[in-house]
Amino acid sequence: MSNADIALSVPTRDRWQAIRRGFMGRCPRCNEGHIFRAYLKVNDACPVCGEEFFHHRADDAPPYFTILVVGHVIGALMLFVEEQNDNLPIWIHMAIWPALTVILSLTLLPRFKGALIGYQWALGMHGFLAGSVARP
Repeated sequence: MSNADIALSVPTRDRWQAIRRGFMGRCPRCNEGHIFRAYLKVNDACPVCGEEFFHHRADDAPPYFTILVVGHVIGALMLFVEEQNDNLPIWIHMAIWPALTVILSLTLLPRFKGALIGYQWALGMHGFLAGSVARP
């Protein structure tokens, strides 16, 4: 069976729904199981429906998106705070911004990774399409 035959035999998957489910750390197929078994360790398969996740190739995209979003948010907040109150002591800046950067980065990184895995699943990338065809 060729890739074109596989693509024609599988129903279209909702990309935005898969991205939302992945962003929440849920299985993009059933929304019941969890994608992660640890902070950033992806399950080989969904514990509920059995959808295989070992196909994913998230690589450097989740850290890139995390840096992009966190950098823009923190940079904008720093400029806003400095514009509103320009006599804030430097020690307050040194306490707030690094802590907020770390918290935001650690919160967003697994969410972006899950969203990317959901997107890859919806598009059938890296073997996700062939894996779902073989399953009854």
